[in-house]
Amino acid sequence: MDQVDHILAQWHSARPDLDVGPMGTLGRLKRLVDHLSAELAALYKSYNLTPASFDVLATLRRSGAPYALSPSSLIDWTMVTSGTMTNRLDRLQAAGLIERRANPQDGRGSVVGLTPQGFALIETVIAAHVDTQHRLIAGLPEAVRASFDAQLKTWLSAFEQDRAPHHSPAPDSPRRLNEDLV
Repeated sequence: MDQVDHILAQWHSARPDLDVGPMGTLGRLKRLVDHLSAELAALYKSYNLTPASFDVLATLRRSGAPYALSPSSLIDWTMVTSGTMTNRLDRLQAAGLIERRANPQDGRGSVVGLTPQGFALIETVIAAHVDTQHRLIAGLPEAVRASFDAQLKTWLSAFEQDRAPHHSPAPDSPRRLNEDLV
């Protein structure tokens, strides 16, 4: 039995009239996300990054050469407000990991790009990130993981189908499958 089983047993005893089955599913997912997030946050911290700064650097890196995106594309792909993005970019720029420059395709706009230092760092961190992810899922046999992924994809799409962007991604947008933990 896990901790969630104990909680469910208490609810069955206290309120046998309630179907608390979903509480078990959601409780286990929450506890797993907490464990996984803590492991990944510790990894990022070991490189003097936060989950938010990793998110920006990884988004720029996977966008492909020249590893630069418009601020609005970064906002679209990281799903944060412009104020939050400005704060993230200010910190990354102060650390020498990104630079803001004129958009070569539109002189009125700007792009955010990785500096050589930022590129080198994300190359190292993403390799460690992927290794950590492999370690974190090692307890799931491959067949179970494949089925689990398919089922989670179905469930997640039920939430995200109505949240699809109302516009086509900008030409410089990365192809994004899943940001959280990716």
